[in-house]
Amino acid sequence: LTVARRSPTPNRVGEFFKRMILRDDSAVDAPDAVGPDPAVVTMLRSLGTALVQAGRATNETDEVLHEIARVYGRPEVRVLVMPTAIIIQLVGETTHTEIDAIDVRPLRLDQIGAIEKLTDDTISRRMEPQIVLDRLAQIRASKPRFNNVVRVIGHVVLTLGFGMALDPSIDSMPAYAILGAVVGVLIVVGRPGTIIGDAMPIVAAFVVTVLTGTLLDWSVHDDAVRVITPPLVSFLPGLVLTIAAIELTHGQVIAGASRLVYGLSRLVTLAFGLVAGITVVGPISAQGSSDQIGWWAPLVGVLLTALGYTLFSGAPKGALPWFVLVLFLVLAAQRIGSHLLSPELSGFVGALIIIPLTRAIALVPKGPSSAVTMLPALWILVPGALGFVGVSEAATEQGAGLESLVNMGLAMFAISLGVLVGSGIVRDVTRAKTTWSGIE
Repeated sequence: LTVARRSPTPNRVGEFFKRMILRDDSAVDAPDAVGPDPAVVTMLRSLGTALVQAGRATNETDEVLHEIARVYGRPEVRVLVMPTAIIIQLVGETTHTEIDAIDVRPLRLDQIGAIEKLTDDTISRRMEPQIVLDRLAQIRASKPRFNNVVRVIGHVVLTLGFGMALDPSIDSMPAYAILGAVVGVLIVVGRPGTIIGDAMPIVAAFVVTVLTGTLLDWSVHDDAVRVITPPLVSFLPGLVLTIAAIELTHGQVIAGASRLVYGLSRLVTLAFGLVAGITVVGPISAQGSSDQIGWWAPLVGVLLTALGYTLFSGAPKGALPWFVLVLFLVLAAQRIGSHLLSPELSGFVGALIIIPLTRAIALVPKGPSSAVTMLPALWILVPGALGFVGVSEAATEQGAGLESLVNMGLAMFAISLGVLVGSGIVRDVTRAKTTWSGIE
């Protein structure tokens, strides 16, 4: 979309709307109508789209794009970032504006790491915009590190790790492995953009519920929802809900509210699949024993979660040890927070160390970028499981559903506040270090 600051004639108005609807850049017939530095605007738009798709909050993306614009000598750039769209406008003698839609499908972790590195290189090296665009295209077209078989295995390991943290009963472990494999296959088969791919949350929740009620009822010892939740871990919108809370605390009302609605709708969608499954097989009653594995189950669960996340999400090489370190430290901080505050507010202490810890790891030679290590750290603190349990219990008329939803809301904003304070600490320390270096 190219806008020239002139008095529009009827013909130019028609061409404006034609270009806006058809995005036909070839319709520009005057060289000066292209506006100042169009390549910089295109670069900012493409990088902003990639950063949001990589899991960056809109306020963080806005800050990064303005920093890049200052590096390229264009501080007058105007940026509007939303979860599904981005608008970049560069003002000069003429005004150049570009609008792009943002794909909501997440990127692989290796792609996220490459995008973060490209962003850092763009700021530090001030590369030519076309070189940045070419590298970004290569990142998007890159092949995944692991094939589909490894991804399914990773989903099984991820389900086991999450299950050991949520409900580590002896009878539930085989069910976690079976259901994790089934959902992993469904994810691989149901490609996004197809009918089954778009309806995959409902399909997965329905299949898991039916299998639990018909073949795996021996694994249920208390509440069937706690057996059904771990296999659906890759569909839980906890990360979306956490980013929504972060954006709301930064005053990004439109972005935060839209993400919040999207996350809640995903919970309702999963609960719909669960209720549909219960309608088919009937109420799932407890059949198994409640014997727990042991006190060490959460520790093993962290190791399995890190390994499963690495395989399923395609983490870059060398990231696994850092995942284990981050998850252990974050969970340890959360446990300390549960004693100091309350279980619902413990996420504040866990999230407080995420930003300083991941930024420190990024400074280590060959250490993964902060975005790569931050995502699993936020993911393990996510309130998605609480939300799914709450919505499902409310849908099946169990009394604890409302309490779980309230706890989910408290966890969301406790985590976002922890991230906010941690980011402020890192920012202030960096500024103080820069000022001290200038004095010296």
